[in-house]
Amino acid sequence: MFLLNGNPISLDVAFTYNEIQYPPNWIRLASQQERAAIGITEVADPEYYDQRFYWGVDNPKLLNDRPEVKEDGTPLYVQVYDKTADGGKGAMVDTTEQVVTKGLKSQWTAQVKDTAGKLLAQTDWMVIRKAERNVDIPAAVVAKRAAIVAECSRLETAIAGCADVPALIAVVMNQNWSN
Repeated sequence: MFLLNGNPISLDVAFTYNEIQYPPNWIRLASQQERAAIGITEVADPEYYDQRFYWGVDNPKLLNDRPEVKEDGTPLYVQVYDKTADGGKGAMVDTTEQVVTKGLKSQWTAQVKDTAGKLLAQTDWMVIRKAERNVDIPAAVVAKRAAIVAECSRLETAIAGCADVPALIAVVMNQNWSN
């Protein structure tokens, strides 16, 4: 990665610096001394991390759901506006539902269920046709739907059993919806 006076600069893109226009291939063709002469430095690319699972390098996102609490340690509840509160002036009041920050397990379980639902939706009309008019569902479709449901169940169980983010990544990367 190249920086021009501390700012990232793209390879193969023409640029102007100190009223001099440089062609797109200049950074590739210039020597290190020529680049340094106008303030271009080369630095290592930032270390890669999967943003679906990490906030940064070695900084995993929350794995399990977390009930939120106030600074004093008491539960934090979802609030709603009650126009009758505060002597009729109206105010925000707590409900009985505690605020919960969803972790990666909940998010990926929801994603797996969504995927299964979308795959099953493609043949739902056959199930409805069977229920309404007793028209048989082809055996291949029945088998495919069973495989989708089985894979969804397998993934839900595997996700629930993950002890850490690397284990979750291994499960997510080994989805097999094409059974």
